[in-house]
Amino acid sequence: MKLPWVLIAAILGSSMSFIDGTAVNVSLPVLQHELHAETGQTQWVIEGYALFLSSLILLGGSLGDLYGRRRIFTIGVVLFAAASIACALAGSIDALIAARCVQGIGGALLTPGSLALISASYSGEQRGRAIGLWSGFSALTSAGGPIIGGWLTQEFSWRYVFVINVPLAILVLVVLQFGVPESRDDSADRRIDVVGATLATAGLGLLVYGLIAMNAGRITLVALGTTLAGIAVLCAFVLFERRTPDPMVRCDLFASRDFSAANIYTFFLYAAIGGSLYFVPFVLINVHHYTPTEAGAALLPFVFIMVAASRWSGGLVARIGARKPLILGAILAGFGFLAFALPGNDGSYWTTFFPAATILGCGGALFVAPLTTTVMNSVPVEHSGVASGINNAVARTAGLIGVAVLGVVVTTSASYAGGFRSAMIASALLAFAACVVAVKGFARFEPGPVSGA
Repeated sequence: MKLPWVLIAAILGSSMSFIDGTAVNVSLPVLQHELHAETGQTQWVIEGYALFLSSLILLGGSLGDLYGRRRIFTIGVVLFAAASIACALAGSIDALIAARCVQGIGGALLTPGSLALISASYSGEQRGRAIGLWSGFSALTSAGGPIIGGWLTQEFSWRYVFVINVPLAILVLVVLQFGVPESRDDSADRRIDVVGATLATAGLGLLVYGLIAMNAGRITLVALGTTLAGIAVLCAFVLFERRTPDPMVRCDLFASRDFSAANIYTFFLYAAIGGSLYFVPFVLINVHHYTPTEAGAALLPFVFIMVAASRWSGGLVARIGARKPLILGAILAGFGFLAFALPGNDGSYWTTFFPAATILGCGGALFVAPLTTTVMNSVPVEHSGVASGINNAVARTAGLIGVAVLGVVVTTSASYAGGFRSAMIASALLAFAACVVAVKGFARFEPGPVSGA
């Protein structure tokens, strides 16, 4: 029976992307010192990967449906592994950034492909169980990423954070070759939205480049012009997607009030989470003198609470609806960010960062599962896959922009500690803005599924 091998390949393949998504952040302070990188260059180590992943992830899913899910997933794994080797061997910060961009392209091919393989190979109750196992292992690898990254960086080198992808990739390729059948969507249209993908990548790239160029208060005409050009290209992307017969992003889904509100809510909260947590390892290592391993473990309460409470919070939607958990989750997240802004240079972890990570984790536990449920229930069933993909892309794009925007906040302050506090306050404001969206944007429905669009 080939089905278990499909699940193994999907879990191991996606784990490379999930581990890198959390492990690399912890190694940034060390690699910045070793490669003599500026703050903006260090940001691009994360942003280069996130840029191509967020802008091409919908295209990656479409390519799998058209040309074969196993084939595109295999190409993504090979590309991700090759780029990981290039990251590990990088002799300069520019080489590392370039390799991370290629890694993002690989991630955009393998991330949607992992779930697509599962959906194509399982049905009914088996599919639900398989996706549940995939989600559980994804959460575990995301949680273990910072500890693995911190330990490898401290005991060996930051380069080993990328090396660990290679044996995983080899194992995945073997399983794909001998245990996973090919599948595709025979009804898929033969046209791929290349123009839309190009506009999205160019627009986000210009916007992020302009924002990072404003670091340390350097608001030059070039930086401002690049930022405005990025916004203009993104507007052109929206106009093109509304008119093309085969869009990468189905704009008609936004006619649903709940779907629109859910994605605005997602953008605010994930910009706050992705942007602020990028800077946590820096302040822990450079200001509070944590070791990389300790810095990697500092956010574990945040992850573990979300994982442990996800099943419970998912059931809240059926009992009380999604609106109340989303409101309370955003409020708790806002207070969690404010708690991160409080610690001074003294005090143990248990009285400084542990309470902040715990409060933020409780907030995440309340909004993550209900938000996903709202997205899936806010559109007709036949469009649920597209809706999920759009929401995933919005979350990743939010993190991409959040790092760039909060980077300006951090670098314009007199000290890094002061900039970190300002960034956390800004993140809290974004969380409270998400709360307003939940109060005003979501329909006041009774407990039960959200009505379709």
